[in-house]
Amino acid sequence: MSAAKRDFGSFHSSNVEELISVSEVDYVPPELPADLPNFTNYRADPTSLPSFGLEMKKRHFLLEEECTFLNHGAFGAVLKEALTASQKWQIHIERQPLRFFDRESLPQLVHVVRRLAKFVGCNPTKLVLVPNVTTAINCVVKSLNFKQGDVIYCLNVTYGAVKKLLSHVAETTGAVIQTERITFPLVSKEQIVETVKKSLKAGTRLAVFDHVPSNTAYIQPIKELIDICHGRGVPVLIDGAHTLGALPLALDALGADFYTSNAHKWFCNPKGCGFLHVGREWRDAVRPLVVSHGWGSGFSSEFMWSGLRDYSPFLALHTVLDFWEAVGVDKIRQYNHQLLCSAAQLLMEEWNTGLLAPLEMCGSMALVQLPPHIAESKTKNYNAAELIQNKLYHEFNIEVPIKAVDGKLYVRISTHIYNELAEYQQLATAIKSIQT
Repeated sequence: MSAAKRDFGSFHSSNVEELISVSEVDYVPPELPADLPNFTNYRADPTSLPSFGLEMKKRHFLLEEECTFLNHGAFGAVLKEALTASQKWQIHIERQPLRFFDRESLPQLVHVVRRLAKFVGCNPTKLVLVPNVTTAINCVVKSLNFKQGDVIYCLNVTYGAVKKLLSHVAETTGAVIQTERITFPLVSKEQIVETVKKSLKAGTRLAVFDHVPSNTAYIQPIKELIDICHGRGVPVLIDGAHTLGALPLALDALGADFYTSNAHKWFCNPKGCGFLHVGREWRDAVRPLVVSHGWGSGFSSEFMWSGLRDYSPFLALHTVLDFWEAVGVDKIRQYNHQLLCSAAQLLMEEWNTGLLAPLEMCGSMALVQLPPHIAESKTKNYNAAELIQNKLYHEFNIEVPIKAVDGKLYVRISTHIYNELAEYQQLATAIKSIQT
């Protein structure tokens, strides 16, 4: 009898590897709690779907109506039903904790891993759930046992927390950080490709790239960068914190040695859920930060259970996946990108400025330079950016970040299905009225 069709009783960590690898034909998923939110009405009647924009915001998000929220890229915004699902899972668990943790938890976690793996285009045996991208990157970097003189390669656009982790590793192991500079504004992806081609050396222990750098918000040519690295025998770690939901992913085809993303950002899952995808040849090397009962039972088992904690954000992925599938994955992404292009064009015309990177290099975020009356009247650094960002929040109730990049000030706009173009007009008008 197949692993999926057996009654395991108390489900032990050793069973995880068996169930995660069973074929789709033989796999029988466990039943979900009956009261979870679902979107069968949208499947049955697509005309019942609310219009993208403020109607979608009222129906499916908890965001304050009076706030012009243009900063989804910071911490995301949870889907209302996903938060409800997380709470319902918590109640389901507490109705009979032993039943859930001893008998249901691991089969349920395997089920959601298998669903997410299909969504991001990979074999489920290569994907594990983690609380966030920071945890995943720590797992990878701390598993590689760097030594004196080992080179870790990255770009100056690498996320700040990752830079600090790499600095910590360098201080404690004697590894060397090689940071190469990308200058702005960008004209094309070739600027990044050529920088890496010229500076990456064979023998480098690890290359780390952001798929979408947080501060600069453009899409890096990740496939080309991976190919360059692999051509020189260099393993690659991709920080895809901003990609799940924002960009199509086919992780097995992409071929990165390590890839991680957050589910709470563009995917709109409750906070506390991300994933780590590890190439098959690295699965024995990468270990979780927390050693628990799954240790020694295999890659999936070691990551799946980290002790008694709230696993409801992982399980809420079912509801988020249902939403994206019911509404339409391509429909959501197309709306977000088209709105981004329209919003960026509006701001450029209103302010007579330009972009940090071409729109064809952007997904759901872009940086638009601020107009001269602001950009030229202040020292263009972090403090000046923070001052303008705080003015927008306190005086206009507009939540949007201001970034200082290479001596220029930009606004980083985000777009999601709860936004509409009129909100970016509010931003354009507010910026023009600010006196500095």
